Amino acid sequence: MSPRRERAMVDPAEFESYYGKPILKEPAWKQPDVPLYLFLGGAAGASASMAALAELTGRPHLARAGRLVASGGSIASVVALIHDLGKPTRFLHMLRVFKPTSPLSVGSWILAPFSGLAAVAAGSELTGILPRVGRLAGAAAGLLGPAMCTYTAVLLSDTATPSWHEGREVLPILFAGSAVTSGAGAALLVIPAGETGPVVRAALAGAVAELIAERRLETGLGLVSEPYRIGRSGKLLKAARALTAAGAGFSLLARRNRAARVLAGAAYLGAGLCTRFGVYAAGVESTRDPKYVVVPQRERLERAQSQRRTP
Repeated sequence: MSPRRERAMVDPAEFESYYGKPILKEPAWKQPDVPLYLFLGGAAGASASMAALAELTGRPHLARAGRLVASGGSIASVVALIHDLGKPTRFLHMLRVFKPTSPLSVGSWILAPFSGLAAVAAGSELTGILPRVGRLAGAAAGLLGPAMCTYTAVLLSDTATPSWHEGREVLPILFAGSAVTSGAGAALLVIPAGETGPVVRAALAGAVAELIAERRLETGLGLVSEPYRIGRSGKLLKAARALTAAGAGFSLLARRNRAARVLAGAAYLGAGLCTRFGVYAAGVESTRDPKYVVVPQRERLERAQSQRRTP
């Protein structure tokens, strides 16, 4: 005979907190400052790397566009960060020490030199002064580009915010893919048809990585995937997917059609904005309901206890 199941004597617990307050505080960062900071920095990093590669392969229009976008995007990113901090001196204080164990410290030391190098490269491009120095600065910015694309994902993942922390293995891939499509989108708006080939290929690769990572966030994190599917964040990420797909489709016509290049570029840039704002909104939502904190904690505890009991 099979063992008789015991009947539960109490109803399943509802996850509430004292006085209806969340267990975790919402992220204190301002909106739209921080989502814009995430977007602009990623686009700038990808653009700098594209510009460096374009310089090596003899694509002057793409190199020029990438340098200008990298400089403008990184400076705007710094402005958004300083506005969030409240005082410019607070950003400077972050550079007093370098702490390898702190993503915020490492990120500050990536952003500051990258912005300076990108500005030097763009200034040389616009004025024609010290072209060799400008090329060297552009190459150095290109080397820092991948770190610019991804360090903000590490920064979010290193917090206690459930939907960000549990997505720590996926967010860097999502941000990298989205940065590449955003950088490519900015380039497609201005470069001539003859230099679109590598940009289109890079954008398609970025779009694939972005869509796969986004799917993983929405379905592969257990309960904390839910904030990526519901409410404002769900709508923004759905819009991001649609815009990314539209950008990929239009980009296939970019070599023959100027209007298609513009539409592809605009769609990719819109997708990047929606992705960053959507991810940020999902993190905020996951701090508001205690279940996103309690259930994963209990699941981890049960797994740990099960492993200890297993011989």
